[in-house]
Amino acid sequence: MKVVLSTWLALSFTTYALAGDAVIPHPMIGPDAATTTVSEGIAAQSGPVVQGDPATGAAPARRFAVSPPARSGNLPRTQFQHMQGHALWTRAALSALKGHGAPLVDMVPADIAAWCPAYPEADDAGRRAFWVGFMSALAKYESTHKPWAVGGGGLWYGLLQILPATARNYNCNVGTGEALKNGAANLSCAVRIMAVTVPRDGVIYGKGGRGVAADWGPMRSPAKRAAMAGWLKRQNYCKPLGATRPKARP
Repeated sequence: MKVVLSTWLALSFTTYALAGDAVIPHPMIGPDAATTTVSEGIAAQSGPVVQGDPATGAAPARRFAVSPPARSGNLPRTQFQHMQGHALWTRAALSALKGHGAPLVDMVPADIAAWCPAYPEADDAGRRAFWVGFMSALAKYESTHKPWAVGGGGLWYGLLQILPATARNYNCNVGTGEALKNGAANLSCAVRIMAVTVPRDGVIYGKGGRGVAADWGPMRSPAKRAAMAGWLKRQNYCKPLGATRPKARP
């Protein structure tokens, strides 16, 4: 009996090649991102219908759907989880924090208790989770989590509204407005900037535009800082160990 095996592999997203904060442009970033439907992805993965052999009357061969390998779902909670592409953004930020963002992870800001009480005793993974969560909270006020956002009459770009000249001054690999509209690249560039200003000033926020406030206006608003810190303190990666343990049964 002639056995026909048909496999079909279709990937819905472009593979990224990350080098520092350089990222191959994502086709799904932009105001038209929502136009690709789930059904298109399903159709791409299901493959062609395999017909039976009309000469022999043999039944159609079994069709196998081949999916990409599953990736770890243990990503820290962020405020942009509702946005398409958020998992890629989070992974890119975590990767940046392992590389050029290591100075952020290695230090304990003097005002960290106001932001994340568990941070001083956290391991590197826990500290990286905080910084990703922090950037997602800041992005709410900068771009409402829209990677294609352009503000200031064409001055600032992307999730964290970075000025292209600032990106170049900090040696980010994305120094144009269009490049900064890539969510993963924008976050990676932000990590590069914060890895200079926060260790330099010793704080996340300091009066007179110190710390993150040196480059991001929302940090100068007491109300916005309070909202960001309040959300961060509720996340598991910022709760003291005793607060996250299950309560003993009576």
